[in-house]
Amino acid sequence: MHSGANTNILVVGIGGQGVMTASEILSEAAILQGLDVKKTEVAGMSQRGGVVSSHVRFGARVLSPEIAPGTADILVGFEAAEAMRWSHYLRPRNGARGGVAMVNRLKLVPPIVSLGLFDYPDDPVVAIRAQGFETHDFDAGAVARELGDLRLVNTIMLGAISDNLPFPAETLKTCIVARFHARNPGLAELNARAFDLGKAAAKAS
Repeated sequence: MHSGANTNILVVGIGGQGVMTASEILSEAAILQGLDVKKTEVAGMSQRGGVVSSHVRFGARVLSPEIAPGTADILVGFEAAEAMRWSHYLRPRNGARGGVAMVNRLKLVPPIVSLGLFDYPDDPVVAIRAQGFETHDFDAGAVARELGDLRLVNTIMLGAISDNLPFPAETLKTCIVARFHARNPGLAELNARAFDLGKAAAKAS
């Protein structure tokens, strides 16, 4: 993580993948740490199948929710091409560690491709790495299927970035578990497992 005052996290994907939920949980965890938090809700169409992005910024004092290109510390890509499309937002390496891309290998063709506005790249992850960014990629959907619930992808992706945050990974995990525990302890336990598996997948990638 860079030495600046604020942490900038860009979460991108396709509608229905849990992008907004992931950014909400990140914000809750930062607030629990006593940090000032700002986030944008949606850029683009948020309905299922549309392109979705959320900017999350936290630190001692955050004046704007907008992340400028070239300043994101972490890019969380729920879909491979969307991660590539937003990769210019990552902080470049300038003698120090730059931004980190955490990418779900899932490939979905969004409306901008089917409408002919954007060509789906041959290999989005290779394209991100070619820009010099630290890039971790794995199949979050396969992990979720092993656990029996595809809705766990957002928890898996949060687990994957947890070691790159400026506060303990357990803080984020606690927030996730607490969201489910009151109404469904079994689901809380499943999310805890998903978090740990996401963390392990990132280390192995």
